[in-house]
Parts: sequence; structure tokens; C-alpha cells
Amino acid sequence: MEGKNKSNDATLDFQSQLWAAADKLRGHMDASEYKHVVLGLVFLKYISDSFEELHTILNTKEYADPEDRDEYLAQNVFWLPKEARWSFL
Repeated sequence: MEGKNKSNDATLDFQSQLWAAADKLRGHMDASEYKHVVLGLVFLKYISDSFEELHTILNTKEYADPEDRDEYLAQNVFWLPKEARWSFL
């Protein structure tokens, strides 16, 4: 049971850190406006994860170009320029 408590403590600590970061980011912004920022970040994280997964696969293929937009469009994955990727941000 001791390991389970450590996991729960880590989860609670992580959640409190996320909450503190969200409060800091929100600043003086009204909560109804803040949702647009958060939803945008969640969407960016989702498409960035999909992009990175396909990017890794394309890096292993001999004739694939991981920086070719058409490779991603063919797989219905958003193509992200380097400056818009989660890893860059």
C-alpha cells in the first residue's frame, strides 16, 4: 500500500503544480476568456503529439521526408512548422 500512497501523493502534487501554473498564466484575465487560452493549448498539445508520432515514424522510413507537409496530409495529421511544435514552445 505504501507505493500506492506515493503515487497518489505524486498525482496530487502534480495537480497542485498545474493549478498554480494555470492561476499564474490567467493573471487578471476573466475565467470566461481564459477558457479560450486553455482550450487552444490543449488542442495544440493534441495535434503536436499526433504530429510527433508520425514524424518519428517517417524518420525511420527510407524514402519518406518528415518535413514534407504532404506526408502528414496523406495521414490526416496536422502539419506543424518547427516554430509551432510543442517541443519548440
